Amino acid sequence: MAEQKFEARAVQKHLRKSPRKVRLVVDIVRGEKVNRALKKLEFINKATAPDVAKVIKSAAANIRDKFQEERLENEDLYIKEIYVDEGATLKRIQPAPMGRAHPINKRSCHITVVVAKKEEELV
Repeated sequence: MAEQKFEARAVQKHLRKSPRKVRLVVDIVRGEKVNRALKKLEFINKATAPDVAKVIKSAAANIRDKFQEERLENEDLYIKEIYVDEGATLKRIQPAPMGRAHPINKRSCHITVVVAKKEEELV
């Protein structure tokens, strides 16, 4: 039988925030341990920080649920992958002078987090 991979994922779809702005927050916590990433997100002064923290907590809960026989704590888990994809764009128009119209793009994004168990290094 193949080795068991201790990893789980969580996805937040159609978040009504610009992917460019969410990527600023996601880049800060990429590769961190889960508890350290959540602590960093508490102190980041960006509107998307709570949304990113929510997805990370969901991924950590998913791995605990998936492997209930293992005792997995946040100290044992790290963020293996985290990325932001562009979602659907709502296209609106703003009336402008002289009968013109300016376009307004209301962007959305999808956040994907993959959490895995930290393997012990052999010294």
